[in-house]
Amino acid sequence: MGVSDQRPAFTDADARAADALIALALDEDLGPDGDDLTSRLLVPADATGGCDVKSRARGVLAGLPIVERILPAVAERTGNAPLELLPIARDGDALHPGSIVASLFGPVRDLLTAERTILNFLTHLSGVATLTRRFVEAVEGTNAVVLDTRKTHPGYRRLEKYAVRCGGGANHRMGLHDACLVKDNHLAAWRERTGERGDLGALVRRVKGELPAEALLIVEVDRHDQFAAVLPAEPDVILLDNLPPEALKQAVAERDAAGSNVKLEASGGVNLDTVRAIAESGVDRISVGALTHSAVALDLGFDWHDAGPPTLP
Repeated sequence: MGVSDQRPAFTDADARAADALIALALDEDLGPDGDDLTSRLLVPADATGGCDVKSRARGVLAGLPIVERILPAVAERTGNAPLELLPIARDGDALHPGSIVASLFGPVRDLLTAERTILNFLTHLSGVATLTRRFVEAVEGTNAVVLDTRKTHPGYRRLEKYAVRCGGGANHRMGLHDACLVKDNHLAAWRERTGERGDLGALVRRVKGELPAEALLIVEVDRHDQFAAVLPAEPDVILLDNLPPEALKQAVAERDAAGSNVKLEASGGVNLDTVRAIAESGVDRISVGALTHSAVALDLGFDWHDAGPPTLP
């Protein structure tokens, strides 16, 4: 599947997550007294100026809606009117060295106060979007969808998952609350506590009977005998953990021969060198923890100028 032209939605829940992190970021920078000491000592209070947020590398943009929320948060701390913002690019856009993301204008003190907070969000989330886009392009032409995981940074889950969408990927479950994913440790704990040694199929059927209607049931397997036991019980997804492409192909063939609608997901050992072969096995989904836990920040910076307020070209 290729990269979609549809822009990802920045939801109300994403906005609430952003606001909480923005408040923490400004608290860290400005301290209990709300003071940008260097700017206060070196920059006249009435000085105004502007800057362009510019890319210095190739990548994919994510995070502009957060910048829009940083500006009033900074203004609330400084007592000034919010900085003026002119977005030039959109989240999901491909960036090149020299691409202008947005222009900002207002009190120079506020620009300096906001600079690092703005760049911290933009560079990290654009890094997630950029890495995701590389995985999505690597599986183009196959049926596989690239998904994130719960391997996110504390507090950043919604924003990192938004960035994955900006890169053309899709979201796995948001947390433990919205899907049931039965992993090997769950099985071990269940068997230890209950003393049951029944097959996985029986367990899946029992869980299906108690699961909320809106929640997905995903079952992890790492051996063929487990897969053969789970498939007839028809969870929503069978997660094939750390299986080589030939074993993945066999699972796809058996699923198709059974006429089952169960989705097959590959996970474990997925990187840019292996993802194409995994996708060509015919699996429906590929989950990649690296999208969020190993993304390198995209190089963005402020280019300063003395121009007046930004205007549309």
